Amino acid sequence: MEQIKGTKEQYALITGASQGLGRAFAYTLAKQGINIILVSLPGQNLIHLANQLSHQYKIKTECYETNFQSDSNVEKLCMWLNKNFSIFILINNAGTGGTRKFSEVSTNYIDTIIQVNVKATSLITHRLLPNLMKQRKGYILNVSSIAAFSPVGYKTVYPASKSFVHSFSLGLSEELRDTNISVSVINPGAMKTNEEITARIEKQGLLGRLTLLDPKKVAQLSLKKMFRGKKVIMLNPLSWVISIVLPTRFKVSMMTRIIKRELTVG
Repeated sequence: MEQIKGTKEQYALITGASQGLGRAFAYTLAKQGINIILVSLPGQNLIHLANQLSHQYKIKTECYETNFQSDSNVEKLCMWLNKNFSIFILINNAGTGGTRKFSEVSTNYIDTIIQVNVKATSLITHRLLPNLMKQRKGYILNVSSIAAFSPVGYKTVYPASKSFVHSFSLGLSEELRDTNISVSVINPGAMKTNEEITARIEKQGLLGRLTLLDPKKVAQLSLKKMFRGKKVIMLNPLSWVISIVLPTRFKVSMMTRIIKRELTVG
């Protein structure tokens, strides 16, 4: 990866940083000597990761634990960030989803997906944009999903929320094209973020296993393309073909049958 560095005072902010892709982003940036602010839910042992990165790569690290289900929590985070740090990279990685029958989910389940994936992403970007624009060069990387291109049963709200992230990113990129800010969006498929998710994806059968991605490789490729100004970053050719090339009437039916296995197998 090409070497991109901020000044000693600049930081990269990563949400959802405690595990999986967020953790991989942190290590990839730390290796380049970039200072990092890690954000995650409480109880994720974030301070240990921050100390490990600081010691191993001789960078400055900060961490902040909060729950994005509350607007006030998001606002408090952004106030703290803008007051104390110069941020030149914003990675909106935090997200949530699940596999459920829509008729059986709770209102809280729906609210959480929309709040975390849609509203928190929008608010954080909005509140930190003036900070990013003060830097010589700024980068925003939003984590969408391959699901953004294919509605699917038993997930319903999640793909819709990721479609928002994709659309939001492209619109913002165009709006900021003549500024110092570069906006990118990645659309990965399922990743080996933890044992529970890996086991759930493997229940989908051969296709699930073939499209399962390594977070480290996703982070490295995504950041490389982000620094080069790539707007839309696709990571898995097979997932891309299924989700974009296939006609909607085929892919929705096929993907719903595959996803349903998560509920019926094991």
